[in-house]
Amino acid sequence: MAYHILLVEDQLIVRNGLKMIIEQDESLYIVAEASNGKEALELLEKVHVDLVLMDIRMPEMNGIEATKHIRKRFPHMKILILTTFDDEEYAYQTLKDGASGFLLKSDEPTKLIASIHSVLIGGMVIQEDVAAKLMPKLLHQSITPMQTEQSVSFTERELDIIKLVGEGRTNKEIAATLYLSVGTVKNYITNILTELELRDRTQLAIYAVRNGFV
Repeated sequence: MAYHILLVEDQLIVRNGLKMIIEQDESLYIVAEASNGKEALELLEKVHVDLVLMDIRMPEMNGIEATKHIRKRFPHMKILILTTFDDEEYAYQTLKDGASGFLLKSDEPTKLIASIHSVLIGGMVIQEDVAAKLMPKLLHQSITPMQTEQSVSFTERELDIIKLVGEGRTNKEIAATLYLSVGTVKNYITNILTELELRDRTQLAIYAVRNGFV
């Protein structure tokens, strides 16, 4: 199966280098390229894309603004942020707005490829150094009142899934651990998000940590 990626990066040399690295994996194809968030939004209206790989600091519309607009217009779009700036504020904002991961451009090419695949199957990726700074802030951020009140009753299977999401497991990994199909895991997570009035699995992971599931 081939996955289509929109690459959003304002520096042409960097963009070409990323394209060469990514397309070494035969299942990944850069279907379109943009130099800023505004161009990315225009392309998403015309081209089928499975994942947006996006820089943060760009002219006209940066990655933070673009993440907000993309998630609003394409709620299920997967977004992986890639930047040279080791700044937890960028990570915090983009994850809060619905990005599925945050990596530094200094990471190894193999890690980039692995992270893309992880996000494509429902995982969440945060660069280790950034995660260490980010987690305390995420855990103190109020997401919904249910974060502090166990007012929802879960089945044993739902509790297992919440725990595994909190550990950062992908849908495929959860399915293998619990001997379920990936589709069944997706249905469980959708139902749990609805019950808790959470937006996405990033918030569910935070919920799991804050409420002692992990």
